[in-house]
Order: sequence, then structure tokens, then C-alpha cells
Amino acid sequence: MTTTTSPHAGPTVHGSPPAGELDVEPVSVAATSRVRRPVMLQGWRDLASIHWRYDPAVVQALLPAPYRVDTFDGAAWVGVIPFRMERVRIPGLPPLGPLSTFPETNVRTYVVDRRGRRGVWFASLDVSRLLPALVARTAYQLPYAWSSMSLAREGDEVRYRSRRRWPRGGATSDLRVRVGEAIDPGSLGALDHFLTARWALGSTLLGRPLWAAVEHGPWPLHRAALVDGDETLTRAAGLPPPGGPPHVLWSPGVEVRVGAPHAIGERRSRRCGTRRNK
Repeated sequence: MTTTTSPHAGPTVHGSPPAGELDVEPVSVAATSRVRRPVMLQGWRDLASIHWRYDPAVVQALLPAPYRVDTFDGAAWVGVIPFRMERVRIPGLPPLGPLSTFPETNVRTYVVDRRGRRGVWFASLDVSRLLPALVARTAYQLPYAWSSMSLAREGDEVRYRSRRRWPRGGATSDLRVRVGEAIDPGSLGALDHFLTARWALGSTLLGRPLWAAVEHGPWPLHRAALVDGDETLTRAAGLPPPGGPPHVLWSPGVEVRVGAPHAIGERRSRRCGTRRNK
């Protein structure tokens, strides 16, 4: 069973959900919960959001239980997201100079957990610093990779390049994005919100699902166009190459608070005695 958000209505679930199953939460422009005790602070800068439509069954095949692919207009959406990670630090400690600022490119899709919460699932995350890659692989159980990367802006165009070193080196991306005018928040469409208003990330540890909250301000978004794009990151993640026109946005960035990952367990419903996820 997949979830979907209609451009003209709130989120719905196709089919008849089992008795007691929670509804899927609506897409929210603001963070759905406060991260009062972040374990990581960071800036996401000069971010390009490049997404393509995919067959939901193809994307679902990559997801471990209990995550379900989240869909919009009948399609799963897979993004290649290059940006500059800036001033990554633990609360109470200063950034570690160049070790705390570096390019990143991630391949992501969108999921719903057992509680009906919407979040991000990362198929890969390439960064140009080996130490942060190792730390993030351990702390968040995310598929970080060490890559040679660059980010350069000339006029209204930004070029993002990467070549993976470890593990399983060879995957590359070379993306050139033209940045357009700023978008008034009131002019953003339902798909824009679906792809950018995400307040958690999912992963797994020894087969158990993990969930971590993310908090930041609303994205300041610009219209954008993919001028030139060549990448093998999606194929390296186990997906077919993307096809069709991409949906492209760009942002100067936001400041981000990331919460500690926690296991998605179960609780017993007081009302009916059935077990609910937590």
C-alpha cells in the first residue's frame, strides 16, 4: 500500500487500511516537532533540488520494512540534491574549520513510517570529507560515501561535481543549475511542499527502523533549471536512470537542528488494546 498527496486535497491512503492503522500526517510547511536537544547543528547552503518521477514499485523495492514509499500524483519521487554543508558541529562546541564545511550530494526519496509520519530516506550521501562520512555512517546508520567534490558558482549558474572514492568508488555526478527568481511562499505548489517540507529522516540499525527529527525554518526557494546533467549516483543506488523532465528548485539555504535517532517501537492502544507504533 502506498501513500499519496493530491494537489487538490489532503493526503490519503489508497486501499482500505487495517483497523487501528494511523492516518498519514499532512504535509506541513513548518517543522512538525521541535528539536529541543539537537545532537548536530549544520547549515545547508546553495542547495539544488532536482527530482524525477519514478514507478513507486521500483522505489519500494529499495526500502526496508516498515517504510513505505510516499507518492505524489501517483509517482514516487527521487531527488539528487547537491549542496554545501556548512559549520557542522556538536551543540556547545565550535566548528572544526574546513572539516566542518564541505560539499555534499545525496540521493533521496520520501517515505512514511508505521506511525504515518512523513520523512526522507537516503539511498546515498556523498561528502568530500572522510571523517564526517565515517562518523555519520556510525551515528545515523546512513549510507555516506567519501568523494572528490566541487561546488562553483559563476553568475546565475552553479556547477556541482562529484566522483566517489569509497566505498565502491566510481559513481559520479556533474550538474549545472541555472538559478532563477525567488518564489513568493504563497506561490509554491503542492509538489514544491511535498518535496521540501520534510521533518525527519529514516534509517535502520540491525534491521530495526530508526527515526530522527529535523528542524529548520521554511526554505527560501528559487525557480531553477537543470542546464546540463550527467550522473550515475541513482544507478549506483540500485535505481534505473531517471527519465523525463526534472522538477528543479534552488535555495540559498537554511540552518538545521538534527535530533538523535531513536528506534520506532510499539505501544499499546488504550482505547482498543491493539498495539500501536511509536
